[in-house]
Amino acid sequence: MIDLHYWPTPNGKKVTILLEECGMPYRIVPCAIGQGDQFKHEFLAICPNNRMPAMVDNEPAGGGEPIALFESGAIMMYIAEKAGQFYPQELAKRYEVNQWLIWQMANQGPKTGECGHFKRLGDSQGDQSYAVRRFEDEVNRLYGVMNNRLYDRRYLIGEQYTIADMISYPWTVNWEGQGQDIEEFPYFKRWFDELSAREGVKRGMDVGFGQTQDYSQLSKEEIERVRKLLYNQRARPAPAGGLL
Repeated sequence: MIDLHYWPTPNGKKVTILLEECGMPYRIVPCAIGQGDQFKHEFLAICPNNRMPAMVDNEPAGGGEPIALFESGAIMMYIAEKAGQFYPQELAKRYEVNQWLIWQMANQGPKTGECGHFKRLGDSQGDQSYAVRRFEDEVNRLYGVMNNRLYDRRYLIGEQYTIADMISYPWTVNWEGQGQDIEEFPYFKRWFDELSAREGVKRGMDVGFGQTQDYSQLSKEEIERVRKLLYNQRARPAPAGGLL
């Protein structure tokens, strides 16, 4: 059984989509990021980066001790390899998938996340117009990358649906909130509509539905508490008594 430390954000939903597509049994361990669960000792023992998702496979292939992983890309590679699905074993195709996993984690996820961050701030921290424009434009560029890639192929690596598609999809669902118009990207839209109709994708996206915080229902004091918890984090001190 896989324990998935999870909260319903795009990074979490990448993994639940894959688990649902594989039909692999798993257990959700809620990681309420607005309450600080990601800073608890038991979570940091799995994920030193204090970011969810994180995973513990209590029954790894071949037996042995449980395997713990953090970073959604690494988790998806592990699950797909264990399941023998959605991750080609032929060398060229495998690395074609890998490059899109890295593209998503180095480009699409961070840039889209920054776009959302500055749009949510509004004017509460001063004029954010340059930052919003900067990241809306970068997100637009990334939609263009996908659109051009999908011009002559059904999925990101060709005719085969893989974890490259699953890892990219959740960050596109809120395209309107990102200041984008997907009618501008017809090849991307065709891909998006097809994935949106898949039952595994629907189930994966629905995991934890209703758990996210509606900021419009929070008091100013509670919003400020959550911002202090989630934003402008600095290094956490290491425990005393380590190797020096």
